[in-house]
Amino acid sequence: MSRFYHRKPIWVLLVVSALMLVMSACNQSGSSQSGESKWDQIQKKGKIVVATSGTLYPTSYHDTSNGKDQLTGYEVEVVKEAFKRLDVKVEFKEMGYDGMLSAINSGQVDAAANDIDITDDRKDKFAFSTPYKYSYGTAIVRKDDLSGIKTLKDLKGKKAAGAATTIYMDVARKYGAKEVIYDNATNEQYLKDVANGRTDVILNDYYLQTLALAAFPKLNITIHPDLKYMPNEQGFVMKKDNTELQKELNRVLKEMKKDGTMKKISEKFFNHADVSKKIDVDVEDVDISK
Repeated sequence: MSRFYHRKPIWVLLVVSALMLVMSACNQSGSSQSGESKWDQIQKKGKIVVATSGTLYPTSYHDTSNGKDQLTGYEVEVVKEAFKRLDVKVEFKEMGYDGMLSAINSGQVDAAANDIDITDDRKDKFAFSTPYKYSYGTAIVRKDDLSGIKTLKDLKGKKAAGAATTIYMDVARKYGAKEVIYDNATNEQYLKDVANGRTDVILNDYYLQTLALAAFPKLNITIHPDLKYMPNEQGFVMKKDNTELQKELNRVLKEMKKDGTMKKISEKFFNHADVSKKIDVDVEDVDISK
């Protein structure tokens, strides 16, 4: 049986190819085939879905002090205020830290706010707001022997507790520590495990560690006096092509810094410290680039 093939005129193929390129360009710029950007869609719905943990005091946690269970914290309140100024409601979706970036990519959430560090590697894959928190790394260790750690090189073979995708676990890996991964655990669990020897060290942000430690003064733990490393900054993270949302968010964050709102929120949650401005501390640089 013979088969007959009808060749399409070359101009038809060229037109189809051109249309496909235009559609691809629209998608890459964060626009749908209808011409709407992701920010347009969020505005139309009047709601943005933001990933956060709800377990990271004092940036995202549940406050039950007034008899009600309320999600609050520094970043939770910064995000609420920012989108209030943009006339958009925020729906927080609680999840473990390690799942947040993949949830953004899959479309499960629009963005994430959970003390997420801005790094060059992440900026290649995601869009970030301007920083609303500046800090550096410290280490929680046992008080009686500093967990046998004098310098970062002594992390080799030590059991380091944390989430798998943080920059602090990258530091632990760099120096040969054994990873002990937790899935959205509370500060209390992390700290007690260091005190009782299940783990040896928690590498994390200076401000978060200081406040977590103060909440459990009877535990045999302390912040290592000599380990100050890797200055860092945190911001709101979203899809790489969500440039309109990034622009609008940066505009209101700038307003909040200028009118003192961000400082006021920070002082409420960080024991009167303003984490929204850079701090002048001599810290050791650590290269965790891959």
